[in-house]
Amino acid sequence: MPNENGTAREITYREALREAMTLAMRNDDSVFLMGEDVGVYGGAFGVSRGMVEEFGEERVVDTPLSEAGFTGLGIGAALVGMKPIIEVQFSDFITHCMDQLVNQAAKLRYMFGGEAEVPFVLRTPGGAGTGAAAQHSQSLEAWFVHVPGLKVVMPSTPHDAKGLLLAALDDPNPVLFYEHKLLYNRKGDVPEEEYRVPIGEANVSREGEDVTIVSAGLVHHYALEAAESLADDGIEAEVLDLRTLSPMDHATVAGSVEKTGRLVVVEEDVKTAGWGAEVVSRIVEGESFYALDRAPARVAGADVPIPYNKNLEAHVRPSPEKVIEAVRSLVDERVGVYS
Repeated sequence: MPNENGTAREITYREALREAMTLAMRNDDSVFLMGEDVGVYGGAFGVSRGMVEEFGEERVVDTPLSEAGFTGLGIGAALVGMKPIIEVQFSDFITHCMDQLVNQAAKLRYMFGGEAEVPFVLRTPGGAGTGAAAQHSQSLEAWFVHVPGLKVVMPSTPHDAKGLLLAALDDPNPVLFYEHKLLYNRKGDVPEEEYRVPIGEANVSREGEDVTIVSAGLVHHYALEAAESLADDGIEAEVLDLRTLSPMDHATVAGSVEKTGRLVVVEEDVKTAGWGAEVVSRIVEGESFYALDRAPARVAGADVPIPYNKNLEAHVRPSPEKVIEAVRSLVDERVGVYS
């Protein structure tokens, strides 16, 4: 079905990412892809499949098993005018390149007074639900929301994946681009032509009057599922897709909360110090606080390592049912606390 951006086809999230990278590399020789198994193998999740055949091994570069090494190399390449796309095979492994990201990429443009740019995009699959256990299933994005100088993007649809990745490649600042593993096979309408989704702008995916549900990434679809179920009982939820965690679109969230008077935030990272706490804090610290009829609720991952057992894994993750329970705790006339 066509959309406002032009002629669209239904393709997967994976294909939308590949299309964005391919378009960027065809149009700009300074763009290249680097990471573990991104070449002949096509990436751990098949995102770059076929790209090495078109662009060759000098622009689709298989790296050694050293996230610290190739992330640092990518930052250096960005400083001298290249536009690297770095793929870290699992987001858990970003822990190996914290110094490169936090102390180097995030700081250099500021430290050089804006005279140096770091047009660097780090793509990485995150999140649980695949049975990959504690060291390959984490959602660590809140760490980087905390770091000035880094932009953090988390698209939920194929359309936004393509548009946000192209926007990230235009940006002179380092961008962390989170892709949930369970989204790669999800299909959606995506225009064939180039387009950009602005970094830092949330999307109102569903309008409603009774409660605001804020989410991003995979759990945005849980929020939509919950909203449809709640509508059967006469509860109309407004669902917001942040799309970008940093910079965060507070204005759109505040406008929705001022309309509905209730707020539920849904996130997959662990609840303690999760990015959802920032959404809530900005509301309760500002004028929108006076629009609230109830204390906000958060639906998040449990504060435990991700279990391997599929039933335990499901138990510690957000779900549409948990979102429904949180919403009901706010719209019910009885005052209760959701935890």
